[in-house]
Amino acid sequence: MGTPQRLAIISDIHGNVTALTAVLADIDARGIATIVNLGDVAGKGPRGSEAVRMSRERCAVTVRGNWDDFLPREDEPERGEAGWWWHHELTAEDRRWLRGLPLAHDLVLSGRRIRLFHASAQSVYTRVHFQHTTAQFEGMFVSTDLTGPGPEPTVVGYGDIHDAYLETSEGRTLFNAGSVGNPLDEPTACYVILEGVPDGVPSDPFGVQFVRIGYDVEAEIEVARRLGMPELDAYAIELRTAVYRGRHADLGLR
Repeated sequence: MGTPQRLAIISDIHGNVTALTAVLADIDARGIATIVNLGDVAGKGPRGSEAVRMSRERCAVTVRGNWDDFLPREDEPERGEAGWWWHHELTAEDRRWLRGLPLAHDLVLSGRRIRLFHASAQSVYTRVHFQHTTAQFEGMFVSTDLTGPGPEPTVVGYGDIHDAYLETSEGRTLFNAGSVGNPLDEPTACYVILEGVPDGVPSDPFGVQFVRIGYDVEAEIEVARRLGMPELDAYAIELRTAVYRGRHADLGLR
């Protein structure tokens, strides 16, 4: 048996540098050297450009998310005030880098073919929630134009929905890495540790571990306030409660 190695899977930073700093500190404390980022680096939070810089510095691979795809565009007809604020907070080089990110990343650990992407095998805009159909589960494992050709994976990890979970069915594993900067399941940053033997065999040990990290939510909200970020109230409620902003009015959250 070879030597097991660990890598950290992070996703959906959304410009929340306070949360990202806490997560990176935990990854470093565990001695994990390789980080894969599943996208949505900027937007929604106040420091997208700094999150891009940190991702470029620390992540071995970053795949493109839906925000990474549309936020850099200069010709977004339905972009409102907040969208333009997040767009212009990025530098021209940030936007160039985001536009050039790959859509998927494959690797092998302990005989498992692992595929990582942002939202689904169909598109960065096709969302697959925790409550999904059998057909949606099956669709996460197929090879498409987004994933490229090659053997279908036995393990798939993704981000996008900000809701961490793991599901196994008929020898296949699907997991969502949750969100570092905008979690919508509980108000703590989340990431995943994968552990296995590179190019090993199925009998080698393999693990998927979810890690939750508390961070200074109020400090992050204060940064957004100081920088004059639009949609501050919705952002603050999401960080404090992990409730999606589309539900705030119905729940009476202020």
